[in-house]
Amino acid sequence: MTDKRSDLKKIIMDTKTLPTLPGVIHKLNTLSDNDKSSVQEMAKIVSSDQVLSARILRLANSPSYGFYRVSTISNAMILLGVNVVKSLALSSSIFAIMEKESVGLWEHSLGVGVAANLIAKKLSLPECEEIATAGLLHDIGKVIISLKCSEAEKDILKLVRERHIYIMEAEKEIIETDHAEVGCWLSKSWFLPDKLSEPIASHHDVGTSVNHRIKTAAVHMADVLVKASGFGNSGDCLVPPIQEIAWDTLKLNEHLLTELVDEIEDKLVEVKNFSLEMMSV
Repeated sequence: MTDKRSDLKKIIMDTKTLPTLPGVIHKLNTLSDNDKSSVQEMAKIVSSDQVLSARILRLANSPSYGFYRVSTISNAMILLGVNVVKSLALSSSIFAIMEKESVGLWEHSLGVGVAANLIAKKLSLPECEEIATAGLLHDIGKVIISLKCSEAEKDILKLVRERHIYIMEAEKEIIETDHAEVGCWLSKSWFLPDKLSEPIASHHDVGTSVNHRIKTAAVHMADVLVKASGFGNSGDCLVPPIQEIAWDTLKLNEHLLTELVDEIEDKLVEVKNFSLEMMSV
C-alpha cells in the first residue's frame, strides 16, 4: 500500500474527522441491531435532530423514491426501510456540503438515484428503494476527496481537463486510489449494509461485485445513462460504455434500453426542479 493511499484511508476510517452525526447514528445503529426495537423508537431518535429530520423527509419525498406523501420519520422508515433511512441520515451532513459547494455533483447523484430507482422498477428488481439509495450515494467518495484532499482535487480536475480522461484515471494518478474505493472505505466506517456499500465500491467495475451484482449493475447502468444525458456534473465529460456484465446481469435488450432512456430523460426534468427547490432552502 502506497503512502498517499494509506494516509487517505486512515483519514476516511477515522470517523472523528468526518462530518457525521455520531450521537444519533450510534443510537440508531444500536436500536436497528435489536430485534425488539420498534420503528417508533428509531423514529424518535432521528426526530430528535430537527435538521436531520427535515433533510430525510425532503429526500424521502424526492423523485428518487416517488412517494410524495412521506410526512413523518415513522412513515419514512416504514416506506423506505430502516437501512435506507439510516443511510440518508449518515449522508445528510455530507450532502449539505455537496449542495453548497458542488451543485453539479449533487444533481448528478440525485439523477443517478432517480434513474436507478426507475431501472429497478422497470425490470421488477427487488428492493427498489435500496437501489435508489445506492444510486444516490454512489459518488460519495468524490465528496470525501473534496473535503479531505482539496488541493489534490484541484490537481485531479486539472488533469481531467488537460488530458480529457476519466476522473477515476486522474484520481489514481494523483492520490493512488479512486472515489469508488474511497466511497467503500467511507461506507465501512459508517457501517452501511453490503447491499449499499458494494454498489458504491463496484459501480465502475460490476465484475468485482460478489453478493449484490444486480444492485451494482443497476447503479452502473443509471450512472452511464445519466452521464449520457448530460445531467449534472460528475467531474468529467466522458460517457463510459455500458459493461457487458451489467447488460447481461439485468437481462437488457435494445427495446428496453430505448424505453429506459426516454423515461429517464423525462424524470430528470423533475429532478432539476427538485434540486432547485433544495438549493433555495
